[in-house]
Amino acid sequence: MNLYGYLPLILRGMVLTVEVAVLSLLIAMILGLLGAAAKLSDSRLAQRIAGVYTTLIRGIPDLVLMTLIFFGGQIIINNIGDQLGWDYVDVSPFVAGVLTIGFIFGAYMTETFRGGILAVDHGEIDAGKAFGMSSRQVFFRITMPAMARHALPGFGNNWLVLVKTTALVSVIGLQDMLYNAGLAAGATRKPFTFYLVVALLFLLITAVSDLGLRWLNRRYSVGIRKV
Repeated sequence: MNLYGYLPLILRGMVLTVEVAVLSLLIAMILGLLGAAAKLSDSRLAQRIAGVYTTLIRGIPDLVLMTLIFFGGQIIINNIGDQLGWDYVDVSPFVAGVLTIGFIFGAYMTETFRGGILAVDHGEIDAGKAFGMSSRQVFFRITMPAMARHALPGFGNNWLVLVKTTALVSVIGLQDMLYNAGLAAGATRKPFTFYLVVALLFLLITAVSDLGLRWLNRRYSVGIRKV
């Protein structure tokens, strides 16, 4: 099935969708770890900044944030550029999409990682310190692996939602598979066919992701007694 010659175009868009999702996930994980550390720190300022970040992001629709960051960011950058004598800067939809989705899901990852850290048994941490481990060693050898195990279900859910959220990048002109499906639908007047294909491709991505998440869950559950 060649889908009237548009299948290669949609598959190229699928590759772009996966690239956006993976890069956004990396940014979200970094922001999530920083946000979780801030919320669990003794600094009230850090706690408040992280609290404002997660509250605002979870309270504003993703589509609104996408358009605000893309168009508003472009205006701010070019206003600064005018003062510095730069030429006009055209913000890449790919960069804007990755940064926006990463920024959005950094808030969700913050709560996921915070919950995972709080779920770590303090007895394990105390045992590590009793063996003479430094705070850094305790964090990387005990806290992080245990946190990953506790946070994995929420992490997996965030990833699957993030994959679906990548469809929003089509509204800022990025030629992902939804954008390309729209072009094909307009040219052939068969929107149902092409959007059904996009739905099936998203299902394929999430199905493969689910298999990977199940493997990770088994990997981090080795030696853990199930009640």
